[in-house]
Amino acid sequence: MQSKLPSIGTSIFTVMSQLALKHNAINLGQGFPDFPMSETLINSVSEAMQEGGNQYAHTYGLPLLRERLAEKINFLYQTTIHPETEITITPGGTYAIFNAFSTIIQQGDEVIIFEPAYDSYIPNITFNGGVVVPIALEFPNYTIPWDKVIAAITKKTKAILVNTPHNPTGVVMTKQDLLQLQEIVLTNNLYLISDEVYEHLIYDNKQHETAMKYPDLFARSFVCFSFGKTYHCTGWKLGYCVAPAALMKEYRKVHQFNAFSCDTPKQLGIAKYMNNKEAYLTLGNMYQEKRDYLRSLLAGTQFKYIPSSGSYFESYSYEAISDEADTIFAERLVKDFGIAVIPMSAFYQNATDHKVIRLCFAKKMETLEAAAACLSKI
Repeated sequence: MQSKLPSIGTSIFTVMSQLALKHNAINLGQGFPDFPMSETLINSVSEAMQEGGNQYAHTYGLPLLRERLAEKINFLYQTTIHPETEITITPGGTYAIFNAFSTIIQQGDEVIIFEPAYDSYIPNITFNGGVVVPIALEFPNYTIPWDKVIAAITKKTKAILVNTPHNPTGVVMTKQDLLQLQEIVLTNNLYLISDEVYEHLIYDNKQHETAMKYPDLFARSFVCFSFGKTYHCTGWKLGYCVAPAALMKEYRKVHQFNAFSCDTPKQLGIAKYMNNKEAYLTLGNMYQEKRDYLRSLLAGTQFKYIPSSGSYFESYSYEAISDEADTIFAERLVKDFGIAVIPMSAFYQNATDHKVIRLCFAKKMETLEAAAACLSKI
């Protein structure tokens, strides 16, 4: 059989997690919390099951959940979204992004992405017949080189993908970034796919600049989110996409013959739990405390953090420690020091190596302490 993804192998997250298990290492590689989620939310889902909410939900998502999301978007961003025509519940944020690509890409269409990039983007584009046009964020601050974006646009360019807060770097796009993006999208009649799954994980008094706050930009956008990142339930694989009605109509054509619908009791439970605004309004402070604690634990080492203002990741340079390739260094950390991380070169098509590793700080304080103790031995 001829592979549709011939250049794709096992993901770096699987590789490092398997190594972590093999060597009984602390895992700061894969991005998931190791602390418990809300018992109230768990009980809400359990009650939904007990009360009979176990059959197919509406293909676009539970109406009540979509209404709650529209209310939340208006509360946070003063933007009116119509729950009936502009929100679709999806089996995870990654699916939401894949479905957006499947909706718009025709064979040979070019899509601009920024590297380092979350590892699903390139396979998503390639699988759908698109051509990836990667643009490197400017190291070490990982800023967007807008002049290079403009220069990369051709007659075949169909879309731009952005991710804010950014995985793996933690960089947060500014209002000026969004205005520049809007100008490029409108001038060139492009589509935008905006990955905003970490919308609530924002630090240092910064604000989340969603594409939904810019009406002209939103008119050309698919904006994707994840309940897993917000409610510490990554294993539930539940997310949603927001897009203007005309785009959402096409998005739903693909969705109905793919997932069709999503987990009913979890939608019921989340819809009920969303009345608790504090659950997402306090996330930034909680995760910033973890980020800052890990920084303090590593302050006496030769690891140098590269500031993250969002997501639950922060990158660290090990340039003062070793000139090894980051993949070799990461493997040695697991085997010799009992700590799993992700080498940043894994997020580049051409494996660009700046001697940087990514750490996930969505962990219990004692996990961060144990991880820092391992790293302090190096």
